[in-house]
Amino acid sequence: MDPLDIISNLHNVRPVFQPIISAIRHDVKGYEVLGRYYSDGEWKSLGSFFHDPDVPEEFKVEVDQYVLNLAITEMLGHEGMLFINRSAKQLMVNNGEDLLEMLLSFQEKGFDMDRIVIEVREHDFDEDFEALNHLLLYYKTYGIQIAVDHVGAKSSNIDRIRQLEPQILKVDTMLTRNHDTQGFQDVMYSLAMLANRIGAALLFENIEDDFQLHFAWKHGGRYYQGFYLGKPEFELSSKESLPTDISGKIFEYIKREKTLVEHRIGLVLSWEQKLKALLSRWEGIKKVDRFIEHVTEEFHTESFRMFICNSDGQQVSSNFRKFEKWEREPDKKGSNWAFRPYFLENVIHMKTLKKGTLSDVYSDIETKELVRTFSYPLTDQYFLFIDIDYSFIFDHEYLLI
Repeated sequence: MDPLDIISNLHNVRPVFQPIISAIRHDVKGYEVLGRYYSDGEWKSLGSFFHDPDVPEEFKVEVDQYVLNLAITEMLGHEGMLFINRSAKQLMVNNGEDLLEMLLSFQEKGFDMDRIVIEVREHDFDEDFEALNHLLLYYKTYGIQIAVDHVGAKSSNIDRIRQLEPQILKVDTMLTRNHDTQGFQDVMYSLAMLANRIGAALLFENIEDDFQLHFAWKHGGRYYQGFYLGKPEFELSSKESLPTDISGKIFEYIKREKTLVEHRIGLVLSWEQKLKALLSRWEGIKKVDRFIEHVTEEFHTESFRMFICNSDGQQVSSNFRKFEKWEREPDKKGSNWAFRPYFLENVIHMKTLKKGTLSDVYSDIETKELVRTFSYPLTDQYFLFIDIDYSFIFDHEYLLI
């Protein structure tokens, strides 16, 4: 498409609206507005026009303003947020005043500013970030919300995202297909922590199937977007018009998750019962390794390593490692593990409740494999740590999550 043809024929440009679904109500929370151009008998996406670096920014701004004017006019009388895409260069044209003036004019007609969400791409931070940040903070004083698109693409931008404090972080679920599962799990953990710290909601976009929707739900997505949930249409979508039964899908996820949690708790309780039965063989600190020998017999299938620490994190036993058979590693005695995250908190938790605890899945420093650790209070001062073998975890799906 020739940019001049588009600018000269704005009457052939129309907005389309892609629905954004709420994880809370399972209904349409808002829409992302996109542009379409009628040419050669069909409506074509304006994506190539906006992403072409040779198209003057003034052209892009003019078309964007035209599309936005039509979109907000269409939204008058309807509820929901309106997500609009703007590059840093477009926003900086005329210091962003053109966009603000239009939004203020619609505010006078009853369209509240807090319904507007301006999406900026994370790689736009490579531009003049200070100027962009200043403008976006200025917009926020009017109630306009900010979303960062393609978040996580550059880990070096984490500090800038924190500085901006956007209301929404958009995550591209296509990354679940382009990255190894564990690697992307780690990325998602970091993004979820970031979102929690700055008070931002996670929006998962480009959801194209049930797997990606489940992934978004599983990782705390507050909003969902993608062809699986609704394509861009000229008409505003409603919950009833969506192609996928969101409530039904999420009910399936909840039911499955509850089943997995029940299985996991049941396994932990069975481990506690085995250890309670062994407590009569606890003869104190002087015979600590002998006690672990009894434990290895009961946890031969599940575990590959175990040891005992005191309440300060100091290891008072040898390591017991499973190779062809269980072997002692006496040189590990005296190590202190209190530096590990949540170690002391878990010890106090066990001491207070007198119950065992199961860690999250993590990568073991020595084996590099995914493991979990089951911890159990032998007394108020001594605690048993049983590292669960990856093969056992892999064979029991409910331990993988």
